[in-house]
Amino acid sequence: MSDFRQRAKNPSSVEPSASKQTTAERLTEQINRYDEESNRISILDIFRLISLLLITSSALSYFITGDSLLWGYKPWFTRWPVLITRLRGPILLTPSQLSLYNGTSTTLPIYISINHTIYDVSASPHLYGPGGSYAFFAGRDATRAFVTGCFQDDLSSDLAGVEEMYVPVEDDDASEAERGMSRAQKKVRREREMREARKMVEKQVRHWVEFYEKSDKYFAVGRVVPERDGRRGEEEEEGRGGKRRELCESAKEGRPRRSKLREEREKAAKKVG
Repeated sequence: MSDFRQRAKNPSSVEPSASKQTTAERLTEQINRYDEESNRISILDIFRLISLLLITSSALSYFITGDSLLWGYKPWFTRWPVLITRLRGPILLTPSQLSLYNGTSTTLPIYISINHTIYDVSASPHLYGPGGSYAFFAGRDATRAFVTGCFQDDLSSDLAGVEEMYVPVEDDDASEAERGMSRAQKKVRREREMREARKMVEKQVRHWVEFYEKSDKYFAVGRVVPERDGRRGEEEEEGRGGKRRELCESAKEGRPRRSKLREEREKAAKKVG
């Protein structure tokens, strides 16, 4: 009888220990699974990190610059006037119509034009408005003046003959070097210099176009088109009159001299020798 009681107690004494072991294993598995999930970086975590970095960068940019969330960069879609222009499409103005946008009217923006592209410069009325340092550019295409620097005589889009300002003046005919060249050689040289001069004009025009294109204050709004009767602007008609417009005095004086170029070559040759 005592043996039976002893054997009956043994199973009950084993079951609690087995149950505890099973519970511990489940708990260990849950802990391990939680650790694995915690160590795994999800797409949501990456998105949160990137968002935090962007917000921090924008806040720091605004704190330092005072007006920009992108460290001074202002994309066109964040500038209301540019956005309106993009949605509306480019405007087309004749020279006479463009002349109205010279800053004298408070209801109209201030426009200038370079290489027939119109730019809104209303952000700087102190420069392009009446009395401003560059008021003579307002309401017209003055591409020629941008190249020659003659702001009184060359307020025109006519670039004909401007390349001459980069072509040397022939003042060295008596030199041995010039007398030793044939007419054919001089003609070839002249043609080469004219090509190079035209490239210089294009480079200068491109410089100013890029200046206004890349500006965070000014932006393109359209193009200048001929008058309805086919006439050019007043400046072009006055300057041409059927003839090529002459270089302004400042551009003439700035032309390189053939004799000076020869002297520079000779000095360079002596240094090399």
